[in-house]
Amino acid sequence: MSGFVWVCLGAALGAPARYLVDRRIQSVHDSVMPWGTMLVNVVGSLVLGFLAGLSSSREVPDAVTLALGTGLCGALTTYSTFGYETLRLVEDGARLYALLNVGISLVAGLGAAVVGYVVGSAA
Repeated sequence: MSGFVWVCLGAALGAPARYLVDRRIQSVHDSVMPWGTMLVNVVGSLVLGFLAGLSSSREVPDAVTLALGTGLCGALTTYSTFGYETLRLVEDGARLYALLNVGISLVAGLGAAVVGYVVGSAA
């Protein structure tokens, strides 16, 4: 299969997963914080970190990297929605929540990527 097909297959799983997770999380939490977007971004960072760590210690087939890294993580995570939701919080006067969204997202995302990398490189 071509690389394009692997990316499409991963993305076909990632985009609906992002939508479903976001809707579920937001329906459970009565908050202006965009917890669903934050969760999918952190999970995507963890998965991508794991793949990078795994690649550093062993040969990972291109199909896996394309399907899971580029396709799944690319469609699951969403920087544009993160930016939009942060701006929306500012426009709604929830500046503290906007700052928290940025801070938590950055720290949790980078932390998840590091944890994923460490676990992946040890596997």
